[in-house]
This record gives sequence, C-alpha cells and structure tokens, in this order.
Amino acid sequence: MSPTVAINMEKLTKIFYTNQKKVVALDNIDLSVKEGEFLCIVGPSGCGKTTLLRILAGLEKQTWGKLVIRSKNPEKPLTSMVFQGDSVFPWMTVKENVAYSLRIKGLPKSERLRIAGRYIKLMGLEGFADAFPHQLSGGMKQRINVARAFVSDPEILLMDEPFGALDEQNRLLLQQELLKIWEGSGKTSLFITHSIDEALVLADRIMVMTAHPGKVKAIVPVNIPRPRDILSLRSSPNFGALFKQIWELLQEEVLKAKSMELKT
Repeated sequence: MSPTVAINMEKLTKIFYTNQKKVVALDNIDLSVKEGEFLCIVGPSGCGKTTLLRILAGLEKQTWGKLVIRSKNPEKPLTSMVFQGDSVFPWMTVKENVAYSLRIKGLPKSERLRIAGRYIKLMGLEGFADAFPHQLSGGMKQRINVARAFVSDPEILLMDEPFGALDEQNRLLLQQELLKIWEGSGKTSLFITHSIDEALVLADRIMVMTAHPGKVKAIVPVNIPRPRDILSLRSSPNFGALFKQIWELLQEEVLKAKSMELKT
C-alpha cells in the first residue's frame, strides 16, 4: 500500500445470516482512500453504507476481502465515529461530554478543559460549556458529537449522516463548521449522506453505491477549490454540473431500491 493511502479495501464483502437467510450487504468493494482525503458516500437506503463504516470502525468484521488501515501514530485512536442519532451523555455538561475521551486517556483536568475548550469554540458552543444536553437544541447536541470526535484526535474520522435529522439552517451552519475544523486538521474522513448538495460541499471525491447488494458504482472527483464557501459554491456552474452527474448515477439505483422494497 502506498505511503499516501490511509485505507485500502480489496473485494471487501459482508454477508449477514438471519433465520437461515443469506443477505449480502457489501459485494466486492474495491476502494482506496488517501491520507487527508474527505470522501463522501452516497447511495440508496439499504445499500450497506453504514455497514461499511462499521467495518472501518471495528464494530463489524468483513466476511471476506482485504482491509488495510494505515496507522502513522499508534498513540492516537485509529478511528472515531459520529453516529446518526444523539449520543451525548445526558448527565454531563457540554465541556464534560466533549472532554470525555481525554478523561479516559487520563489527561489532567486542566489539559482536558484546554483542549475541549478549543473545539467548543470552533463548534460555536461558547457560552454553553456548562449547560446540560436537555437545555440544548438538536443541532447543538450534534455539535457536541462532532467536537468530541475531533477532540479524541483519531487518525480517521467516520461520520454516518451526522446532520441528517437537522433542519436546513442547522445543516448549513454545521457543514461550514465541519469544513473549518477539517481543513485545519487534515484528517482522513469518510462521511455518509443522502444529500448530494452536502456531499458536494464537503468532499474531495464522492463514492456512489449501487442498490442492495452494495457495490461501488462510480467514484466522482469534486474539482472545486478549497477553502469553500457554501453560499457561493452552490451558485457556481460547476456545482450544478456535478450535481447533475451524481444524480444521474444515483437515480437508477434509488429506483432499483424502491422496486425491491415493493417486491418484499
């Protein structure tokens, strides 16, 4: 594997067996992700996107195929995952939630709060550091989840539709905040989304997956310069052309997935 490649998959396949039924979730995935790359993954529901991230996070094991994840610093966590839903600890304040992984590492309290404070500020949570989750909106809770993932300083960041449940205004705000933090960190990142707009705003490349069983249909480079401003980006002709290209690839797979749902 090239020194610039962080993740390499060859023929990666995942099969689930339930009630003597064989379900192929992922079928011969071939993919390389470069160090520092932001890869977005789009595909119809049920195509195995989340399963793929769970395998990368070590929460699932592939049935067969090769997976190599390069670690440059064994002292750092290899991966950190931001899930779709709310995963904050309700009994902890914002700063305690964000600093949780640092507490597990055994860092002194002053150091934990210093590091956590930086990401609290970057995520626009200043003034809420001592608040509890029940006092916050859904968007603010998701900011905690993203800040917590960066605070743990993983080599690879995995995000499974982290903004999917938010309203459009909060999505835009969090996309901009995420870009700001990611551009400053250069972390290898994989991000699942159902939004083509969101993928184009964030990604260096977009992987389009087929309907079940999940395969790689296409990988599309997003040739839009960084840093990116969301509002000006959406009005550019290049954005519109890329949106059309992704949708044409995705539309057939979405229709296939709908057809399969009707048959079951």
